[in-house]
Amino acid sequence: MKILICDDEDLIRNVIKEYLKLEHYDVYEASTGSEAIEIAKNKDIDLIIMDIMMPGMDGYQATREIKKIKDIPFIMLSARSEEFDKLYGFDLGIDDYVTKPFSPKELIARIKAITKRMASKSQIYKYKDLVIDDLAHVVMLDNKEVVLTPKEYDLLKYLMQNKNIALSRDTILMNVWGYDFYGDERTVDTHVKTLRNGLGKYRNIIKTVRGMGYKFDAQE
Repeated sequence: MKILICDDEDLIRNVIKEYLKLEHYDVYEASTGSEAIEIAKNKDIDLIIMDIMMPGMDGYQATREIKKIKDIPFIMLSARSEEFDKLYGFDLGIDDYVTKPFSPKELIARIKAITKRMASKSQIYKYKDLVIDDLAHVVMLDNKEVVLTPKEYDLLKYLMQNKNIALSRDTILMNVWGYDFYGDERTVDTHVKTLRNGLGKYRNIIKTVRGMGYKFDAQE
């Protein structure tokens, strides 16, 4: 999971970053609202921790601009504790509001609560502009539907759910076709080949792991 910290205070960013890394999150940093917008545009950020009081563009403005581009969960940080400030943030679509000074452990707990809610509500899997909407049962690439067979769809979803993990052919067969499937490993190879053909510019995102199987290689 990729988290962006936007705060003009180096100390606060560093403290939050160290706690996030202990939880094995990937961390990006910005010291201004403008930097945060650029990172949000160019990186597949899953959650943003946004300070309000920053020089130039404040956190409210940056949040508003990012929300125009992507629907990313936000936790707002602020020394302000007035009800008006909190309500204004929630009107912008933020998910939580944390008042400074704060406990880093509490912040981590709030992040986990948000990601848990996201997982329960959302059945969206994405890599850049490749998106699986599992509720609608469609795959979109560049905002155009990709037509896949049911098994190609299941295979892509399983690979995306396990991004950057090398999966053996047996593991793929078990989880995509089921334990009672009587085919052989060549079935996986055949479906990977046709799936790659359907993914266009992302055909090479499914890497062959020599002597083992495949992985969805979503490295930056």
